[in-house]
Amino acid sequence: MGAPSVDSQVAGRAASGAGSLARTAEAGPARVLVVEDDPGIATQLVRGLTRAGYAASSVATGSAALLAPSHDAVLLDLGLPDIDGVDVCKRLRDTSDVAIIVVTARGEESDRVLALDQGADDCLVKPFGLEEVLARVRAVLRRTRPSAGELLRYGALTVDLRTRKVTVGGREVALTPKEFDILECLATDPGRVVTRSEIFERAWDAHWYGPTKVLDVHLAALRKKLGELVTIETVYGRGFRLADLK
Repeated sequence: MGAPSVDSQVAGRAASGAGSLARTAEAGPARVLVVEDDPGIATQLVRGLTRAGYAASSVATGSAALLAPSHDAVLLDLGLPDIDGVDVCKRLRDTSDVAIIVVTARGEESDRVLALDQGADDCLVKPFGLEEVLARVRAVLRRTRPSAGELLRYGALTVDLRTRKVTVGGREVALTPKEFDILECLATDPGRVVTRSEIFERAWDAHWYGPTKVLDVHLAALRKKLGELVTIETVYGRGFRLADLK
């Protein structure tokens, strides 16, 4: 099976670093199970999910997935070595209301439709990027855990994705909608370099034809509002990132 195009920097960083992101809710971090028989892909996904604040773990077979403790979301590869992933999806749905995102290298529409008919909440087709995985997980958890606030914590910074409120050192910071979207893009995976085009695609849209200097204006205002406790670094020729905590 083809490997997902997970950012190599994310894949190479340890999940338990001092600058890791904590995503919390009243019930604690959402638990995500990765069901993937390729150890390289599984390791990358678990690392990326862990850095995003989820309690992530992995198993390599359908049998192990069916025996695993309860989770809030499951990333389920359809091409498993022991049990067909669609059957695993059906059996999980028959016994729980866990959010299921099926992951497949199969391009046929019929496979995706079959998985969705058997209870999957969403579908990812390989290759994919980590940002897309995180966005899909957030989306299914918003549907299945609507009462749980979703917080991004990084040092003194707290970003509430549900209420769109930001605090720095316990002080609420008023941001414009665009400033919030830019900060969310950076705070989803702090330390990772986010390109200008990626920020434009997420904070504006993929077909933005205005002056690119508008991003620099928003970033300058955002840096001023966040103050000295939160640092947005410019990585020349590549993009921007939240600085690693010391």
